[in-house]
Amino acid sequence: MGLTDRIIRIGVAVIVGILYYTNVLTGVLGIVLLGVAGILVMTSFVSVCPIYSLFGVNSCPAKEKSRKF
Repeated sequence: MGLTDRIIRIGVAVIVGILYYTNVLTGVLGIVLLGVAGILVMTSFVSVCPIYSLFGVNSCPAKEKSRKF
């Protein structure tokens, strides 16, 4: 996961947290979005997104080294 992706995820999580604690997001939707925000923060700190690996997406700009046999 690239740095830009991690920053965006944390930013979205912070916005959702603020909206939840200021009672803009309430009820079941607020709780679900708060849970999603928690997942976004955790995946940002770990730098791995399970959904990305399922679909083969790589947002990290580092180039993979090719193996020579």
